[in-house]
Amino acid sequence: MASVQRVAQACVRELDAFRIPADAPELARRRKAGLTARQEALLVQWGYPYVMEEFRFHLTLSGGLSPEQIPHWIENAQRCLPDLPAPFVLDQIALCGERDDGRFEMLHRYTLAG
Repeated sequence: MASVQRVAQACVRELDAFRIPADAPELARRRKAGLTARQEALLVQWGYPYVMEEFRFHLTLSGGLSPEQIPHWIENAQRCLPDLPAPFVLDQIALCGERDDGRFEMLHRYTLAG
């Protein structure tokens, strides 16, 4: 996972100039999570509190779930998603954008080299 962390950090640093700065309502929404001092500093610097060493790879598969729904979703994910190969090779990255309806779509896929 260290290599995923390095790719994520490089993306944050190198692509920051293309980021729309977080507005006051977005910052306030993020702060409701009870950020640590480091997460607050990252939020101010990068517009998101869970970057750099605070980043944890994840895939969002649903919206908020009630405690009763969680076992059903875990069962579905385990049934439908394949096991990741070992070793896992990260050789592409996708640029995604958020549509007006709030859903994300892939804009372009880039092959990583070097």
